[in-house]
Amino acid sequence: MKKTYTYKILLLTLLTMAGCRKLDRFPLDSPSTSTFYSNKTELELAVSALYNGGIYPQDSEEWSDNFWNRTTIGNEIIHSTATIQSGNFSNTWLACYKGIARANGILDNINKATDVTDAYRQQIEAQARFARAYEYSLLIVHFGDVPLIKTTLSLADSYTIKRTSAAEIQKFINSEFDFAASVLPVSYTAGLQYFTKGVVLGMKARLAISLNDWATAADASKQIMDMKVYSLYPSYRNLFLRAGQHSSEVMLSFPRSVTYLNTYDIQYTISRLAGGFASSIPSHELIDSYECTDGKTIDKSPLYDVSKPFANRDPRLNATIVTPGDTFLGYVFQNHPDSTLVFSAKDNKKVTNKDNKGAANPFASFTGHLWKKGIDDSQLANINKVDLDQIVLRYAEILLIYAEAKIELNQIDQTVLDAINTIRARGYGVAVGATTAYPAVTTIVQADLRKILRRERRIELALEGRRYMDLLRWKLVDKVFSKQVYGIPLNKVDYPYPGTPVFDADDIPSYDAFASKLTVIDKRVFDPKYYLWPVPFNELALNSGLGQNPGW
Repeated sequence: MKKTYTYKILLLTLLTMAGCRKLDRFPLDSPSTSTFYSNKTELELAVSALYNGGIYPQDSEEWSDNFWNRTTIGNEIIHSTATIQSGNFSNTWLACYKGIARANGILDNINKATDVTDAYRQQIEAQARFARAYEYSLLIVHFGDVPLIKTTLSLADSYTIKRTSAAEIQKFINSEFDFAASVLPVSYTAGLQYFTKGVVLGMKARLAISLNDWATAADASKQIMDMKVYSLYPSYRNLFLRAGQHSSEVMLSFPRSVTYLNTYDIQYTISRLAGGFASSIPSHELIDSYECTDGKTIDKSPLYDVSKPFANRDPRLNATIVTPGDTFLGYVFQNHPDSTLVFSAKDNKKVTNKDNKGAANPFASFTGHLWKKGIDDSQLANINKVDLDQIVLRYAEILLIYAEAKIELNQIDQTVLDAINTIRARGYGVAVGATTAYPAVTTIVQADLRKILRRERRIELALEGRRYMDLLRWKLVDKVFSKQVYGIPLNKVDYPYPGTPVFDADDIPSYDAFASKLTVIDKRVFDPKYYLWPVPFNELALNSGLGQNPGW
């Protein structure tokens, strides 16, 4: 962590955004001076510094079996090649402790303001205590034992601080969450939008599920469900586009804006015909994990036809992945080497295909697929500066947490089935009661439900950064990260697929039966020491007393 905690006050204009669950201001850099916090305005400025997505680092989908990147040829996490000097580790550590420092600055000085009521002061306290606890939840699931800092440290103290056990920090986090949940409102009707009770309980549930604390996860998620504040957005596809940004499903998101230079780039994701590089792509393992419409995996369903592999599949596949034959971003997407011409809706005629894999287009998608989720035509005018909000927590995840916790507790009842089926029905665009229109779950066998739940998390939360931590806590990462990453068939006669993968007991697809007919684009490797990330090198250089995690 940084050893001094002084930051400039960056005076940004507050941005009003629609939606009562949105964080509708842009963050200011954290104020911290001996004269600050003296009035309500300064307290609000300080609290606004807690609403910066950059200080709450999220896991990357690239660290999983759902994703592959041609530009970087994988990454150091899936290859187990990172060192203690890795930016992934140090950036996460620094970002979290920056947020903790901001929260501590508020809590240390909260009584300076003389023009606020006690009730208002308590609201500010709850915001800061939640933000600090949220940061610590990110730290302990990645690093385990870390320094527990509850007040602003002097430079000398920062050099000698020790790590506190993750178990003790978890107790502290939960007590902070409980305080914040008891103070913060369910929603805000006017003015600036801050963290809510639902957000606090949601992060408590997410931390609990990450640590296999099933009882806490079930309780926190059930409290959210009982609030009756959140609901699923009708369209899974549109939820991640402009239309769904302010919906009642989105519990926590951080705003982006072209005006305030807070954007992201989709050029590496979209097709080459549409002006992209097609290098950040979905894996075959993810695509093949989408069930058929009878609720069975493709190796067991009579509805699956390897010559027409995308027919009769869960509609979320089409909402998430661009597959051959799709018309997307103005062009028909085709990856077959013989597809030299494709139709352009923009030009109303056939044009030269840049997305078919072959000698003419060696950098076309290596798996023959692209990401569709969160991307539409409206973004083409500015593909390097897309400003859709960063969704961090949504109600569908809460339903999945509840279902998983109850399954693991073996407390299976209709509420568990309802939680899963509500999500499935939305994916099919039908009412949950229309059980003949989607593969409604009816089994109450724990082992079967566990598999269904894990598949459901994989496809529902694809590209949202949850898969990496799921693999770790399910103890599947060693299996998944010991496999080769396959791309398109070696020979065009085998397009689109030369065979059907077989799913093992953990629902991990195997391509062994026809692997010789596929290109090998990478090989994942897992080192058990990655169950906990290392204390970053720079922190050890400043304070050797922090010690190091096993294996590092």
